[in-house]
Amino acid sequence: MKKPHYLLLLFGLFFFPFSSPAQEITIGDSDFYEVSKIQEINLSFSEDNWQYLLDTLRKNSNRFLIGNLEINGAKYKNVGVQIVDDRAFEPGKKRNDLLIKLNLVNRVQNHQGYQTIHLSSARRDPSMIREVLGFEIARSYFPAPKANYADVKINKQPYGLLVNVENVDKKFLKDNFGDDEGSFFKVEPNLYPDPPAVCNNQVYGSLYHEKDVRCYLDNFKMRSEYGWDELMKLTDILNNRPKKIQEILNVDLTLWMLAFNNVVVNMSSYSGKISENYFLYQGEDGRFNPVIWDLNLAFGSLKNTGKGSDMDLAEMHTMNPLLHAKNPSKPLIFHLLSDESRKKAYLSHIRSITRDWFVSEKYLERAEELQRMIQVPISNDQNKYYNWDQFKGNIKQTVGKRSKIPGIQELMYERGRFLKKEQSIAVFPPKFISQEVLKRERLSGKSMKSFKFQVEVSKFTKRVDVFYRYEGESSFKQLALLDNGKSNDKRAGDNIFGGEVENKGNNLVIQYYFRAENAGLMSYEPSNYLLNTYKTSLKELN
Repeated sequence: MKKPHYLLLLFGLFFFPFSSPAQEITIGDSDFYEVSKIQEINLSFSEDNWQYLLDTLRKNSNRFLIGNLEINGAKYKNVGVQIVDDRAFEPGKKRNDLLIKLNLVNRVQNHQGYQTIHLSSARRDPSMIREVLGFEIARSYFPAPKANYADVKINKQPYGLLVNVENVDKKFLKDNFGDDEGSFFKVEPNLYPDPPAVCNNQVYGSLYHEKDVRCYLDNFKMRSEYGWDELMKLTDILNNRPKKIQEILNVDLTLWMLAFNNVVVNMSSYSGKISENYFLYQGEDGRFNPVIWDLNLAFGSLKNTGKGSDMDLAEMHTMNPLLHAKNPSKPLIFHLLSDESRKKAYLSHIRSITRDWFVSEKYLERAEELQRMIQVPISNDQNKYYNWDQFKGNIKQTVGKRSKIPGIQELMYERGRFLKKEQSIAVFPPKFISQEVLKRERLSGKSMKSFKFQVEVSKFTKRVDVFYRYEGESSFKQLALLDNGKSNDKRAGDNIFGGEVENKGNNLVIQYYFRAENAGLMSYEPSNYLLNTYKTSLKELN
């Protein structure tokens, strides 16, 4: 029998049996995460018993099996392959989640800039669309991984149609937050720890404050070279000085993540029993940014909130949008929603997601489109967990007698109706009628030397703010716009708000977005302001 070819992963360092020259980067014909294209991934190992070796390495060590990789015709040598370390792993199964590291041996090897590939087997998703659809919904509001599908073969034999989820790594951090050198953690609780006696039990990844760093080790996996002190500072401020939390946490991004989890009943998340499946990254501005992960169990596939037994379908339909708001063991929700302004923003995010995707039934149209796209490879997949009828049926109906994985439409039609009518969300938010940065008047010899904002909103709006930063800065500053007839608005009380930001340089680009608030909710312009903002410069205004 051939000797297995693998590498040891120890204390976060790779030990290489040989060196490899830099490989020329191969760029594919289309984006590796383009949803409309099913990726073709072929792995090859010199060992015939590769499946046994992958199982053994996963069970007994952190080592990778070395093989070769082909992605849509682009070839890569000496990649590392490993079954993903999660609770769903079962030895002997023909299909498991896979992690592929292109740069394990050759440090510069990548595919379109991606050095790690994460392939999900969708073990708890008969519909095969939860992750792709869920991440697509999330990405319409805030930074989240991309996801599509990959038809995977190993040693020329079909392995299965898997979900290809973008790995949250340095490339993701750089693309979404502008840098990749900060403290970085994956929240991955160990359900069977033996913590020191000084630690609180069963708080998992909830960000409950502990005074001993050992209490964090079983629940937070550090992905950076440092960070424990920073993580402990985050939990200290969150639990003991929550009024200062904006200094160390991207609160708005956090509220979006929590709102998303609640709307789509994603209990394999911070909002569920264990507080898991998210990352924390501390950017250049010193604030931690949460990133959602693993939506295989979204849309009610996991049903436990941490309060009592699993929810049934009716309970998921009517799950409280303020779930855990009075629960101090979930400090991220408890402390953030204790502030009325933040609670209003959170409820506004829930309203946006609900109406944009579920009241409109946009999610259903997209779900059916995704299933049509993958129905041929699914029908040919001999290793799939669910049969054809379960695959087709799980959009509309429950699959399974024991696990009872609800149909996505079966769950979200009624949940959307419930949230639409929920008193705290049913009120109308402010409406933006127009917004502009004033330009130099035609034929005027007086140039613009500052940025003068003017925003018209609907009646009963009590506050309008502009958030702005110069391009290259990491944090937005906040300026309250006024409707007093003296602030580049027009007449006092005419629902036109204005304000002025001083210039820092004629050629600098300023990025900005607006928030309007009435007695019940908030609105944002543009609505996807965490991903796209308005831009201008004095050069353009003159």
